[in-house]
Amino acid sequence: MSAGCHGLGSPSLLDTYLPGQPRVRGPFPEHEWLEGCPQQSWGRLPVKFSVWAGVAAQGLLATAATWALLPGGGQRRALPEAGALSACASASGPERPALWEAAVAAEQEAPAPRFLRPGSVTRETGLLCWPGAKMGGPRGLGLGRALLGVMALRAGEHSQEAANGLKEKVLTLDSMNPCVRRVEYAVRGPIVQRALELEQELRQGVKKPFTEVIRANIGDAQAMGQIPITFPRQVLALCVHPDLLNSPDFPEDAKRKAERILQACGGHSLGAYSISAGVQMIREDVARYIERRDGGIPADPNNIFLSTGASDAIVTVLKLLVTGEGRTRTGVLIPIPQYPLYSAALAELNAVQVDYYLDEERAWSLDVAELRRALGQARDHCRPRALCVINPGNPTGQVQTRECIEDVIRFAFEESLFLLADEVYQDNVYAEGSQFHSFKKVLTEMGPPYAARQELASFHSISKGYMGECGFRGGYVEVVNMDAAVKQQMQKLRSVRLCPPTPGQVLLDVAVSPPAPSDPSFVQFQAERRAVLAELAAKAKLTEQVFNEAPGIRCNPVQGAMYSFPRVQLPPRAVQRAQELGLAPDMFFCLRLLEETGICVVPGSGFGQREGTYHFRMTILPPMEKLRPLLEKLSQFHAKFTREYS
Repeated sequence: MSAGCHGLGSPSLLDTYLPGQPRVRGPFPEHEWLEGCPQQSWGRLPVKFSVWAGVAAQGLLATAATWALLPGGGQRRALPEAGALSACASASGPERPALWEAAVAAEQEAPAPRFLRPGSVTRETGLLCWPGAKMGGPRGLGLGRALLGVMALRAGEHSQEAANGLKEKVLTLDSMNPCVRRVEYAVRGPIVQRALELEQELRQGVKKPFTEVIRANIGDAQAMGQIPITFPRQVLALCVHPDLLNSPDFPEDAKRKAERILQACGGHSLGAYSISAGVQMIREDVARYIERRDGGIPADPNNIFLSTGASDAIVTVLKLLVTGEGRTRTGVLIPIPQYPLYSAALAELNAVQVDYYLDEERAWSLDVAELRRALGQARDHCRPRALCVINPGNPTGQVQTRECIEDVIRFAFEESLFLLADEVYQDNVYAEGSQFHSFKKVLTEMGPPYAARQELASFHSISKGYMGECGFRGGYVEVVNMDAAVKQQMQKLRSVRLCPPTPGQVLLDVAVSPPAPSDPSFVQFQAERRAVLAELAAKAKLTEQVFNEAPGIRCNPVQGAMYSFPRVQLPPRAVQRAQELGLAPDMFFCLRLLEETGICVVPGSGFGQREGTYHFRMTILPPMEKLRPLLEKLSQFHAKFTREYS
């Protein structure tokens, strides 16, 4: 097989024909996608099964989505109307011949199975059937039949194994936890997997219309080139390797902080477990930080639980909330657009996701009337028990006003909803006139009955802000007005995980108790902190400006956080083409963007959006020297894409 066949993909997506394997043969029509491909190789056109499996595992994308990931599909070449394709050599063991047989099955002209009805989605493979599509037709369902054949053959193999006295696998896709199968996480979904493959192809010397992949899909500051703040790393180095305490290369205040932390650790070593809620001294420092942030409002260290990033703490609180079955299942109101952690966690916990829409026309503001609409509809099929607010917003970048937060607290109190305040971007506020207000502060200042009775969990992290220490996984949750017995259960749940990573706890301690004005590291620390936040503010303004100058793109002000969530107009023909491929229209746009420019962004459909609107999320983290060309290239691609499908 020639890896250079036009439209057939690259070496990383193809596997060589294996001698001794059956070869699928058959005449092929003269398709555009076969131009330049040696005729003798038409009898075996391998497609790597792991690519199909990866898409099928997402549970929503159509079979044709995989073809769209290949260069042929990326260039909008149709799948062959008839003919054979071979299965790949990437599968092992008994699946290998099964895949070849499935390819033969795809060759046959037979009516579609009854359960493969137009407009339906099969959970097992994620195949999406479009009205009028025939098996083996240009919309790619012939390839879907190959996978369906694999399923049938697997079932046959299991029966044969049983007949031969061989032990069947205990854990299969059919027998595994169905809640896990429903989990999706767009930020690291199929488009990101394709970006990784493109990076590998570039390393292998494969020619592309770009020289690097820019992964603007995730809020990972240091991966985008942000330099770590010096003082936290000095303290961490001293804690990890205490012999450095004798080195003259470290400032005295860093040494004092490291010694203080080590004294609070078991065996005076960072390698020891901490208590499950986190090192007590660090929890006390977090409490003092919250008091300073909130203007002197007291914070109790016993209400603070350190965690493996904020995500870990969020899932812990959701576990406490989820209960019931059928119409009594717990419902959780989450903003749309949302950070996909919430939809993924609710799916895994078998809870009900209750969507409330942020108002894009009012800079993604939160409207209590919309909360009431969502709550009223949800009570017909579940029991809503919690309301989540992300402030500053991810992916939308808005900063909620104090008045809005007060309205939300009143609403939650009246409707007996537990409040979850995701405040991990509290240091990332850029827009003039915008200010971060913590839910804890507003709740307390509202006084009775809210201050003494409204239940609240607020979350923070070292991954965002100015530190960007994502990989060290440090964070915390503060609970307010939580039932004492439930708090004990939370402590029990945390103890099952032993403890959060101690390096993350160290960096969290530096974040909440940085150098004081009298310390030798104060000037450098403040200069580095201000520089990071000032550059982020400039990037936020630049992103809004460039996108709003491009016809067909509209971007609300990036008031805070690390992302823009622009709305894009897509021509009807592009929407139709996406539907033919079984893709969300903005996913189709983002895939084409990636294949032609190397820019990796996440389609808005992965975060949720109003029907008929299309968006993408892009981080503002790339260095300024790369950000402007990236924004201009993206805008130019949108103009080209619009012309192509107009």
